[in-house]
Amino acid sequence: MGNRTFAVLIALGLVVLVGWNTLFTVSERERAILLQFGEIVRADIGPGLHWKVPILNEVRRFDARVQTLDTSPQRYLTLEKKAVMVDSFVKWRIRSVRDYYTATSGDEFMATRLLMPRVDEGLRNQVGRRSMHEVVSGERDQLMTVLTRSLNEITQRELGIEILDIRVKRIDLPTEVSQAVFDRMTSEREREAREHRSKGRELAEGIQADADRQRRVILANAFRESEQIRGEGDAIAAATYAAAYSKDPEFYRFHRSLQAYREVFSNKGDLLVLEPDSEFFDYLNKAQGR
Repeated sequence: MGNRTFAVLIALGLVVLVGWNTLFTVSERERAILLQFGEIVRADIGPGLHWKVPILNEVRRFDARVQTLDTSPQRYLTLEKKAVMVDSFVKWRIRSVRDYYTATSGDEFMATRLLMPRVDEGLRNQVGRRSMHEVVSGERDQLMTVLTRSLNEITQRELGIEILDIRVKRIDLPTEVSQAVFDRMTSEREREAREHRSKGRELAEGIQADADRQRRVILANAFRESEQIRGEGDAIAAATYAAAYSKDPEFYRFHRSLQAYREVFSNKGDLLVLEPDSEFFDYLNKAQGR
């Protein structure tokens, strides 16, 4: 290999090396800035192929995708000074690469450290302006919307970060308060149960009393009707007997005397104390006389 060929190869290598250090790419998931001795000379470089001055320029790339900041549960006081534990998360992304790099030096950990106190302060202020009911259900969505809008203005101006959404995963009562709340809820439920049982017993007693009253009325009406029917039957029987026996009174007296003898003398152990010439023995004496 001649000296000329060797020189050409060296020249080609230098060209490739210079080209390699001159060109750089940024993917669609990234944003980049170009530094010259630590000073920003180009900011918010979008996806594509770009060039730089070798040695003088340095490229810093940052993730432009949506990031999630999952905060730990924090204790806040509502308008009524009631403590709640709020577990939330934040969706954010880089809005201005220049401001983001200036505020955080491009360190994502530093960005989260700067973002968390602002989120905490915003939640504390918004929860402190609302009652327990509004925080839990009534104005929860409105609270998140207002907080996202107000915090987004601050973070874009100070950190170059855009807040896309802030959401509450869970709202709980503090541990020391939960047991007292559960005990109060239990006592209230027991009180309601006692009231329902008392009303039930009162209603049952009323139904039982009404049933007893109706029973007595029905029995009284049935007894009255039965006595009336029995009286009418006795009257009819008496009238029938009177009509039958009035045709021969003597025979009627004789028949009744025989019935009396049959009933009196049916039990040999009975003792009857009467005068021998009593009217009761009238027909017996007459029979003996005849």
